[in-house]
Amino acid sequence: MDTRNIVIVGVGGQGSLLACNLMGRALMIEGYDAKVSEVHGMSQRGGAVVTYVRYGDKVYSPIVDKGQAELLVSFELLEAARWLELLAPGGTVVTNTQKINPIPVIMGAADYPDRLPEKFETLGAKVDAIDALALAEEAGSSKTVNIVMMGRLSKYFTFPKETWDKALEDCVPSKFLEMNRKAFELGMKA
Repeated sequence: MDTRNIVIVGVGGQGSLLACNLMGRALMIEGYDAKVSEVHGMSQRGGAVVTYVRYGDKVYSPIVDKGQAELLVSFELLEAARWLELLAPGGTVVTNTQKINPIPVIMGAADYPDRLPEKFETLGAKVDAIDALALAEEAGSSKTVNIVMMGRLSKYFTFPKETWDKALEDCVPSKFLEMNRKAFELGMKA
């Protein structure tokens, strides 16, 4: 199989790195050669975080170039817009509808862009948008937005439930496992 590309983006503290590792683990369980890479940016200050997942029969580099990602997974709408250039023509944006105001918006120097999902579609992207924050809170913690989004992303793969369960067990601390399983399930069913 040719190498396939996924980009996962969010704001620092949203769990992009855990999500990237979960996806990479699921791919490896399924027998793919998978490479993951992370670019923290200002992750500890609420800035942009982008992670890459590449998989196939043999993967030589973890970096996704502009226009090469089949899937762009975003934990926050503006981050999807920021990284849209990485999406391949006809690719899919899987996004949380949550808005986290960046500093220019907080300071009144800019407005948060409106109607972003519609704008993505105008640019040729397919859009799969869900309120992952509400689902995360239903699962027991707003901190599980990342796992809700991974549940949603799982719909784009034919992996059995056991693969995702094993990947969750391998990546999530045991004391948070049940809550994260619930978050994953809610995202999958959304």
